[in-house]
Amino acid sequence: MGATLTVDPNAQTTAALEARIGPDMRQLWRQFPPRPAVPSWPTTDQDREGLLARLLDAPFAGADAAGGSRRRTGLVRLLDWLSCHPGRTWQQRWVASGADDSGNADWWRPMQARLRPLNPQGGVSLASNLRVCAVLLVCADAIRPSLGWMLTPRAPQNLVALMAATRDPAGFAELTARCEATSAGRTMKTVALRRAATILAVKGGTLGDITVGDCLELSVAVDGRSARRNRALGFYQLLHSMGVFGPEAPATIRAFGTQGQLSPAQLIDRYGIVCRPVRDVLVAYLQERQPAVDHTTLHNLALSLGGLFWRDLERHHPGIDSLRLQPAVAAAWKQRLLTKTRRVAGPNGEISEVREPRAAGLHSMGAVRAFYLDIAQWAMEDPSRWAPWAAPCPIRPEDLAHQKTLRARKSRTDQRTRERLPPAPVFAFATHRPSNCAPIPISAATCATGRPVSVTNRTD
Repeated sequence: MGATLTVDPNAQTTAALEARIGPDMRQLWRQFPPRPAVPSWPTTDQDREGLLARLLDAPFAGADAAGGSRRRTGLVRLLDWLSCHPGRTWQQRWVASGADDSGNADWWRPMQARLRPLNPQGGVSLASNLRVCAVLLVCADAIRPSLGWMLTPRAPQNLVALMAATRDPAGFAELTARCEATSAGRTMKTVALRRAATILAVKGGTLGDITVGDCLELSVAVDGRSARRNRALGFYQLLHSMGVFGPEAPATIRAFGTQGQLSPAQLIDRYGIVCRPVRDVLVAYLQERQPAVDHTTLHNLALSLGGLFWRDLERHHPGIDSLRLQPAVAAAWKQRLLTKTRRVAGPNGEISEVREPRAAGLHSMGAVRAFYLDIAQWAMEDPSRWAPWAAPCPIRPEDLAHQKTLRARKSRTDQRTRERLPPAPVFAFATHRPSNCAPIPISAATCATGRPVSVTNRTD
């Protein structure tokens, strides 16, 4: 049992992240390694009564009496629950409980059945109280959750305020002031502060202890969870301006974009394919195609085959392990591929889901068809390697008919042209007007009529 308790999720997370990065990022990672996870530290060795007394005292104590009573009840229940799991420290008990694998939104669910007899009306208030108490344990440095826990689904909303009040008030005050002085939007400023607090939650210490490697590790973790190119890492430059990093550290976040070309295995492994044999054949297929295509094409091919094709099948048909698809399975997959669900806000603010055509659906379907046909061809040339995976292609030629798509594309193009045509004379006149003319105000009426407003000449 002792060997089991020494397993550190942070170390496992670091190894998994390092396996996903490209050669350029790996070289930067070697130059600036993240802080290693330590098995024990003083605050996680505290006894139950000492830790509880600390959490109920300033600066952790709440301002109102009712809130303080609820907070005490939640902390007692949480510490009692952790004490039921094996381990010498709170961190070991946290890992042994399995809570770290569930993310910061759902980790409390195993406690629900145990606590419901004590609080039949618990519901949302019980869950909310337990989540806040867990963040208090994190801010008190009694536990250090993994990056996966902190980012699933996102860092807790109250993390920054609690971390600033309990861990590093002066550091967060300076970071907030520098953040407010930038021209970034409010959302980006909020997320940037949350990124800095996330590093403290996982690694411990204060803002002054953050290293370049910690930021690199967070950057790779965020990159694997979001399709957005902007990962709110502007806090790195702010910390650099505060003198947190040494002079040899990169001055801007441009260094975080130097991924380098990923290998076929890394491209496929981003999608978490469960069936290992199918994962291996997808990797082998990309390796065969790699010499003939550029890296962007290879990247898109991995998305089509690994993400939109096989991983989608695994989510809807757990346990699937063969490329030979049943007609009903193939038909349902093609329907999901050609459409996507988008969440939109209505006039009253309610969020609804709408389905609309996927712009690159036919392109991805063509990539899957080429995958099946290539394997069938290669099976005749190298039967020992490819013949076990030869299967009837689930995509027929008529499935790739482009006439309707081309007509829809032309319709959208023509509509854009009609929308942009009225103000064209105004822009043409502005381009060729004399240098001594006053600037032309382009109003809504001008754009609608296409006629430029009157221009008053002036002499200097």
